[in-house]
Amino acid sequence: MDKALISKLSSFSVLYAEDEEGIRNNINEILKQLFKKTFVAKNAKEAFNMYESNKPDLIITDIKMPNETGIELIKKIRKRDSKVRVIITSAHTDLDYMLEATELHLVKYIIKPITEGKLFEALEAFIKSYDTARVYNLKEGWLFDESKSLITTENNEFKLTKKENQFLKLLIQKNRIITYEEMENIIWSEDNIMTPNAMRLFIKNFRKKLPENTLRNIQGTGYRLVLD
Repeated sequence: MDKALISKLSSFSVLYAEDEEGIRNNINEILKQLFKKTFVAKNAKEAFNMYESNKPDLIITDIKMPNETGIELIKKIRKRDSKVRVIITSAHTDLDYMLEATELHLVKYIIKPITEGKLFEALEAFIKSYDTARVYNLKEGWLFDESKSLITTENNEFKLTKKENQFLKLLIQKNRIITYEEMENIIWSEDNIMTPNAMRLFIKNFRKKLPENTLRNIQGTGYRLVLD
């Protein structure tokens, strides 16, 4: 698995549900080394309670579990959450299972036995699913979700204003200095004028929502993002 992809996983949390203890312990050992937080459940009821308490970014669940299947678990979660990523594991290659699971908008369907290769392929698909969802990894533990105008860390959540969201997207996508003129034309396009005081206040508030020392002022020119 690509090192860059592995490093990105450390910004996310995962919930793993599996009723077979041996498999559960083995996969959990791998997940703990990759993810920021790992939650482990031995049945669907336990998994649902953990989902509600922790709101993980990814759910990996086996289909066949006592009392309630993994598919029933995800259907219940999907009624309230269309965003959480889901990977299903199963010993079944039965077409009916696969078709039912496909309707749940999965990242991947893994046929057991779960090898490291299969798991890493699924986790790679999980990371890539964020590329189209406009979610950016600013620094380890810092995620910017453009669609939600939100920056999240392990302990904090920062809601961005419309201007801040536009500006951060511009800084990331251009990956260069954004000039004062560009800021005025693009970020302040709906206002009459970008006054020096308005810009200073904007930058002051914006910095509070970013990792320390990542927004650099290039004297007399503009601003750029430094994430190295």
